Amino acid sequence: MKMIVRCVTGLALFVAIAVTGACSRQDVSAETQAICEMGIYRGGEQSVVLYPRIREGVPPQVGYTFVDGRRGILDDPKSELFCKLGNLQASDAVRFNHVALTEQDTKFENDGLVLAGRLITPAVSRPGIRPLAIFVHGSESTPTIGRSAYPYLLAAQGVTVFAFDKRGTGKSSGEYSQNFAALAGDAAAAFKHAAQMAEGQFDRAGYFGGSQGGWVAPLAATQTNADFLVVGFGLVLAPVEEDAEQVYDEMRRAGYGASDIDKAREVTTATGRIVASHFSDGITELMAVKLRHADEPWLQTIEGEFTGSILRASEADLRAGIAGDFEDSNVMWRHDPVAVLQSLDIPQLWVIAANDTVAPGDLTQSRLRALQAEGSPIVLAVFPETDHGMIEFIEGPDGSRTYTRFTDGYFRLIADMMKQTVSPPYGRADIEGTSIR
Repeated sequence: MKMIVRCVTGLALFVAIAVTGACSRQDVSAETQAICEMGIYRGGEQSVVLYPRIREGVPPQVGYTFVDGRRGILDDPKSELFCKLGNLQASDAVRFNHVALTEQDTKFENDGLVLAGRLITPAVSRPGIRPLAIFVHGSESTPTIGRSAYPYLLAAQGVTVFAFDKRGTGKSSGEYSQNFAALAGDAAAAFKHAAQMAEGQFDRAGYFGGSQGGWVAPLAATQTNADFLVVGFGLVLAPVEEDAEQVYDEMRRAGYGASDIDKAREVTTATGRIVASHFSDGITELMAVKLRHADEPWLQTIEGEFTGSILRASEADLRAGIAGDFEDSNVMWRHDPVAVLQSLDIPQLWVIAANDTVAPGDLTQSRLRALQAEGSPIVLAVFPETDHGMIEFIEGPDGSRTYTRFTDGYFRLIADMMKQTVSPPYGRADIEGTSIR
């Protein structure tokens, strides 16, 4: 473990400098933005994070996200922020000052692998009084360190964060995997390593898991002495159930009724059986189901997580374990998240996007309420008119969505839960449960 001293604190220098060695006049915006440091800025009551926005096929950009959920790109003509001579300023003339952080890059081991981590420590007025959150990634195959604004949005609110690159990504060794048990082992090792690094500097420690992290973080919490668990847009479903719920949600939004969805349940049961058995079982049954519903128009359009790929594959390909671009990635398809949550007695916050098309949340909400009724210390927060990632959208007449911003109150809610300073309201969230302690 050693302290990394950078000429630029925060996330990293604008990536274009590393790629080209300099900023050319060909990209004037990059030349201007390069002199604004990445990381956290504060102006008045507003906090914002600048981060390298890297997308395949798109030149590197500087993105920004406010703690209140507004987001954008600095060189966009509609940007609320601009950088001039190293100073970040809003279009309404509000000046933002860079917030110093202590960042320590480190390595830790688990399962024979060496994983890269970063401890991000914000300055606070009362040293030793702050939560430590282990950031558990989703299903992405990109690095977390230096690429995600999330840890810094928490740090901007006084939370110490330990982020690490998932196995097989960034500077971590191993092969990329979506095996929840293996990933939970990595997250548990991250927890123990971070607690040693930050010894004496925090008063409670726990996990934040987003999306797929909602399966991994609870498993990791069973292996450590975590004090809290926060999950954003995750599911209390088995992955095969996620696929099925996606299919039914697609059909409802397309105008199909209960009778058609009941027929589709035969399809998702068959496709789920194939995937969960790693293509060793259920193929004959699927062929019969496809024949039985061959005249149904929805059979040609449903997608889900994997059902569409399975339906489009030939019987020969399925028996060879091939279904288009579907990748198994060692997913635990029959994972039982309810049993995991029943084994936890720590405070939990589950934040659900009410209109999530990737992880439809109706069944998850039902199961969380059942766990609440059993006495589990769970708080459920549902944000209306949001899709996966807690992103608000504008829906067109054809049902297409234009995504705008993170919903107001989301980032503040998850940080306040960690800090035990919960103070509603949080945007338009409907919050159920009073077990945060």
